[in-house]
Amino acid sequence: MALDGDYEPSPWDWVADQVELYERTGGTEGGTLEGQAVVILTTRGRKSGRLRKSALMRVEHDGRYAVVASMGGAPKHPVWYLNLLADPNVTLQDGGQVMEMRARTARDKERQEWWAYATAAWPAYDGYQTKTERQIPVVVFDPVD
Repeated sequence: MALDGDYEPSPWDWVADQVELYERTGGTEGGTLEGQAVVILTTRGRKSGRLRKSALMRVEHDGRYAVVASMGGAPKHPVWYLNLLADPNVTLQDGGQVMEMRARTARDKERQEWWAYATAAWPAYDGYQTKTERQIPVVVFDPVD
């Protein structure tokens, strides 16, 4: 089911600007963060009901996708993760490809496998994990039929 509703840009201008550029150009511009590829994740705000968009490190393996709720190793989960826990129906944009997906938190062996893919894409994740006591969630996306 496609997400529809009012979009509320990030309060951080650099995030809102990157999302706007990425979407306007189909990912040909604004598609990297510190030299690494990103995807745009659209969630529904659990309190506001408005659409929220985040540029997150691209973790892809065999045509499947995941993202990491690291928030740089902060003690709390990022808001986008809390949003998808409340409503797992999301949109994921990778370049010009926009996909309706259902998000879920990877557990146990699946999490370990995706963590390895994630740290290959963004090695800093290992350092982020050492900065926090929480287990940083890895979110895997399943296509919506």
